[in-house]
Amino acid sequence: MSASSSISDPAYLRARAMETLFERLEKLCEGAIAIDRGGRVVYVNEKYLAALGLTRISEAMGRPIEEVIPNSLMRKVAETGEPILLDIMELGGEQLVVTRMPIEDENGTVIGAIGFVLYDHLESLKPLLARVAQLESDLRLARRQLSNARAARFTFADFVGTTPAIARAKELAGRAARQSVTVLLTGETGTGKEMLAQAIHNASSRADKPFVSVNVAAIPETLIESEFFGTAPGAYTGADRRGREGKFRIADGGTLFLDEIGEMPLQLQSKLLRVLQEREIEPLGSDKISKVDVRVVAATNVDLRKRVSDGAFRPDLYYRLNVLSIELPPLRDCLDDLPEISARLLDDISASGDYIKAKITPSALAALARYDWPGNVRELRNILERALILSDSGRLTGEDVARILPVGTEARPASSARPAGLVVPYAEAEAEFEKHTLEQALAASNGQITEAAKMLRISRATFYKKLAKFGLAAGPASV
Repeated sequence: MSASSSISDPAYLRARAMETLFERLEKLCEGAIAIDRGGRVVYVNEKYLAALGLTRISEAMGRPIEEVIPNSLMRKVAETGEPILLDIMELGGEQLVVTRMPIEDENGTVIGAIGFVLYDHLESLKPLLARVAQLESDLRLARRQLSNARAARFTFADFVGTTPAIARAKELAGRAARQSVTVLLTGETGTGKEMLAQAIHNASSRADKPFVSVNVAAIPETLIESEFFGTAPGAYTGADRRGREGKFRIADGGTLFLDEIGEMPLQLQSKLLRVLQEREIEPLGSDKISKVDVRVVAATNVDLRKRVSDGAFRPDLYYRLNVLSIELPPLRDCLDDLPEISARLLDDISASGDYIKAKITPSALAALARYDWPGNVRELRNILERALILSDSGRLTGEDVARILPVGTEARPASSARPAGLVVPYAEAEAEFEKHTLEQALAASNGQITEAAKMLRISRATFYKKLAKFGLAAGPASV
């Protein structure tokens, strides 16, 4: 074949390209090694000998590749025909950047594999490795955020208070956490129903599974069925061709919190009843039934029994939901817990903003105690956050709170002995709250002055002065 004809021959050009590529790689790389289909070494270049701990090429020839390079992946490439284009391999305590490719005969049959050491140190690859590390970090963060979106963050420690009504609610919730029964939480809006639901989930055996919260009243009636049970691919015009998982499927293994359950449409109530009884769902547009394992915690701020009598709520569903009912008290009935609840809310507000060392004074607590709290704990949090925003010191006083609290029919008298609507002087309200706090500390400590003073974080001398100020007796147990 003449020189001119060989230059235009595709097969010749391809063969020369392969030879040139091999020659260039072999010259530029830090080492090269090849094996046959059986995994035996058939070639190794001089450069690679030192890294392999060898002195002569003949010492490697014919040996299984794993004897020369422990844990080598070359045999896998020869057996599968799949290349490993970029990898980091440890050899003799060093990290090497390598590439491994199959070797084929003229018919395309894999007859072996060849590997090249591209770099014998990673300094030159630092920018690339840093980028890979950043991408891995971003991926881990994204996964955590997706996981957190389905995670419950509150525990029983967050549901503070020791008044009998709160203690009873926590005791029942603790019982619920130990089993997988359906729970119905009742109480006015803002009393912490979702917080208690999360606490139940986190104290249960389902804690590592999803916690999915759904506000029934916030979902359009036309979408509520697909939102709960999902849709089959192409279930209706405009539906996702891949289908969609509903909340029950997303919460599988965990807890589904149904807030404002009293607002659920009647036609959907029968489907929910079936899920609770049979533990199975049927996506919209599908005839396939699948099993789910979900604990339902429902919540309502309306009287479901009245809804049943009005025909707006199915009685069988009500009885199925009401396996264990827990009533959460309104804040106005738990004012003895106001200091602890306020402190807990301030901690939460401080953690989510820039309110460093936010504190609340007795005068501020006295002002808060005079309000009726129709919005309960949710409204209290709102008031405290607004007061902190307007405060220059982060130390909330009675004046800070008084200028934010609504004025009118919802302001409650400091004593039931006063006529309704009577405005009490600020100093008198503060003194009344202080006296009540001292009485509580004495009762809780069984009259022990040292213990009572410790509870209030004041000295014994100060405590005695305050007792004298209000004409209170410590009792025989204090001496």
